[in-house]
Amino acid sequence: MEFTSIGAVKSLSDYTATWNRGKTEETAKNTAFETLFQSAMQMIQETNDYTNAAEEAELSYAMGLTNSTTDVQVAQQKANISLQYTVAVRNAVLDAYKEIMQLQF
Repeated sequence: MEFTSIGAVKSLSDYTATWNRGKTEETAKNTAFETLFQSAMQMIQETNDYTNAAEEAELSYAMGLTNSTTDVQVAQQKANISLQYTVAVRNAVLDAYKEIMQLQF
């Protein structure tokens, strides 16, 4: 009876390298998600800031502190456009999520 080799036993360093590569890929995925999440949070914060600025401009005009209707309209438009953009991005992300969930493996 003769034995044939089916492959060499890997050294411990080979397994460690594979493990570390998997960890590096996982870290990269986590970093990518964190970056995306931080970007989304920043967009929501900017939208909130524009909305607050529009409300302040409206109150300022209502209290007679300013007579410029143009400033009020500009602040309202900035808040409106920012909100529309944020909602559009949210809808696109939800559509992508739904598409991913419908994939069959």
